[in-house]
Amino acid sequence: MVEMMKVGFYGLKGKEISLISIILVSTTFIMWSWERAPGRASFISSQTLMQFSSVVSFWLFSIFEDNLAIRSVVNILVPKPCILVNNKTTNRIKELNINVVSQAVSALSFSGRGESNAGTSPYTEPRVNLGLKIGLSFDVVEIFSSVLDEYDGSGKVSIGLSNATENKVCNHAKGKWVPDNHRPLYSGSECKQWLSEMWACRLTQRTDFAYERLRWQPKDCQMEEFEGSKFLRRMQQKTLAFVGDSLGRQQFQSLMCMITAGKETHDVEDVGKEYGLILSEGAVRPDGWAYRFLSTNTTILYYWSAVLCDIEPINVNDPGTEYAIHLDRPPAFMRQFLHKFNVLVLNTGHHWNRGKLKANRWIMHVGGVPNTDKKIAVVGGAKNLTVHSVVSWVSAQLLEYPSLKVFFRTISPRHFVGGDWNTGGSCNSTTPMSVGKEILDEESTDEVVANAVKGTRVKILDITALSQLRDEGHISHFSISAKPGVQDCLHWCLPGIPDTWNEILFTQI
Repeated sequence: MVEMMKVGFYGLKGKEISLISIILVSTTFIMWSWERAPGRASFISSQTLMQFSSVVSFWLFSIFEDNLAIRSVVNILVPKPCILVNNKTTNRIKELNINVVSQAVSALSFSGRGESNAGTSPYTEPRVNLGLKIGLSFDVVEIFSSVLDEYDGSGKVSIGLSNATENKVCNHAKGKWVPDNHRPLYSGSECKQWLSEMWACRLTQRTDFAYERLRWQPKDCQMEEFEGSKFLRRMQQKTLAFVGDSLGRQQFQSLMCMITAGKETHDVEDVGKEYGLILSEGAVRPDGWAYRFLSTNTTILYYWSAVLCDIEPINVNDPGTEYAIHLDRPPAFMRQFLHKFNVLVLNTGHHWNRGKLKANRWIMHVGGVPNTDKKIAVVGGAKNLTVHSVVSWVSAQLLEYPSLKVFFRTISPRHFVGGDWNTGGSCNSTTPMSVGKEILDEESTDEVVANAVKGTRVKILDITALSQLRDEGHISHFSISAKPGVQDCLHWCLPGIPDTWNEILFTQI
């Protein structure tokens, strides 16, 4: 037995030794922390702890399945699960200078999913895929993967257990708006590279900008401070996709401005062609945009899909043809490119009305044929079916792409008073209704999305109630494109409320 172990260990490659080193160092520090402060530790379920032990064992066994000696050593060295360290303890082991980690990461040859292997990070997705394919929970895999997730090549590694545990108990939709003179996060008059002129209220005749200097404060927890460089590191070698209506486009433009702090940058490449996002002949604009930050190979894209349905012409030879909107079929763009995404943010809502259906010549289809169900024919029923269908579809895809994170953003509220957009409705207030008010609801006020994601792997990005308090943040009568007497109480001034949506998204990624 001794000879077998000796031969097996000496036969290891540098990569294999490095991987063992990472696992053992990580496990040792967790156990050491527990021994130092057992009374202050917080518990994780026994099932989770058993899974954590399984991750360690499975990885090593999968690498050394033909080496009985090493498998025996693993059984001895991998500790039995007991208790995970608490936040104070994990803070003591953050930012450790571990030379073995630097050596190990450079030795690993794992490649990411969805992009070319050329120039990709060697320590990204496959370890997550591996863990989930053997039935481990997302939490366990993320805990174990955190040893490498924040590695930047400097020899330091951040063990991100503290944030993981804090975020689990924080409902970011609960809280209040508070004044913050350090806002906004970017200049609305300078972010011309990404921000559409029609949404840049600093470029209009509006003179009151107090709406820019409010920050969302979740109740009983702190929201992670957004930093463009930190976001890019977190999304290194990854792709974030927004798919939805014009409010999704606002969130996309907001994020681009937040990452660059509103400053023009030449570190970004237009990669729209990779996703078929090009200006078609006769079109006013492409179906979306895609940009890549070259320093970290981070791609941010937006695709316009107002109702999250697959839409196709009924008669391709007729310029005036009607279009089939397949309520139970996700957009073709998502089906084609989902494998390239690491984070997906969906939204829909305001195009679900009879006026839009008629104007776009949309005909509801279910099961590939025109809908005959009267319950679905009602616009609310059609929307409900679509939201549930797309959530079910994408949740099922996560079995094949377990490292993909999907968020469904709840509906952005309208604030028309005295009529709708075309009947004299207005939103002229400059004092937010949020003054002195606090959101304390546990459940989202967008019941359609909340019910659809319940019990699935799709996460809710709940922004409805907190945005409802910000009636003064709309473009109002300062729109540069609206007809006289028509106000925009649907879209937001930027900088503005969508920045907060992205701050919450950043915290939850």
